[in-house]
Amino acid sequence: MLTLFMEPQTWVVFFTLLTLEVVLGVDNLVFISVLCERLPKEKRRFARTLGIGLAVISRIGLLLSIAWVMSLTAPLFTIGTEPVTGKDLIMLFGGGFLLLKSTKELWAWLGHGEPITHSTQVRTGMAVILLQIVAVDAVFSMDSVITAVGLTQDVPVMVAAIITAAIIMMIAAEPVNNLVSRYPGFKTLALLFLVLLGVLLMAEGAGIHINKGYVYVAMAFGLILELCHIRLRHKQRLNIKRIGPHFSLKVSRRIADSR
Repeated sequence: MLTLFMEPQTWVVFFTLLTLEVVLGVDNLVFISVLCERLPKEKRRFARTLGIGLAVISRIGLLLSIAWVMSLTAPLFTIGTEPVTGKDLIMLFGGGFLLLKSTKELWAWLGHGEPITHSTQVRTGMAVILLQIVAVDAVFSMDSVITAVGLTQDVPVMVAAIITAAIIMMIAAEPVNNLVSRYPGFKTLALLFLVLLGVLLMAEGAGIHINKGYVYVAMAFGLILELCHIRLRHKQRLNIKRIGPHFSLKVSRRIADSR
């Protein structure tokens, strides 16, 4: 294994896979942050860490059962002239679940339907959330695992990239969760991002290939826009604080002069 990691080509493949896993991790991290909002505050960090850990284990499990994963690309049946594979079905059902879940969360967040409350039974609520995290991560991981096998056959390199990406996700989890919790615009943006991903996965399962780069560019634009709004609101609050004392002083002087 040491000899393997001494080769320059191994490091090129490793960083390529790491980049792929980190990009995939952004989707999963947003989903984890939104789901953990339903838990009490003191349980969220534990749930995020455990969710990321279980997601890593499931992803490594997919790598070790790569023969089964690759068999999912074989046609199961045809609809008209279009072949349908196991991967297509996973994408359709996984995307549908993500679309329904994120739409429900968005509907509740905007003040419709059932209000988002913390689970009264923390263990039950956490178990359901962790199962959802693992299920959605498995759907997200399908493409990355197949791409990883296309890049290299060395399982240690793939496992090292997954574990490194998981460490990065754990470091980034708290800042992402703070943004989602503190600023309503970020949570709305995150939920819309998940809705788009659900549609994207379903489209891919239906054989309609849409470049994910368009979604990432749109969400990056939305992120920049929200940052500008936060900056403007902060500037307005500072101006109010500066004007407030002077305005009160002017009013007091006018009252004194009128007397």
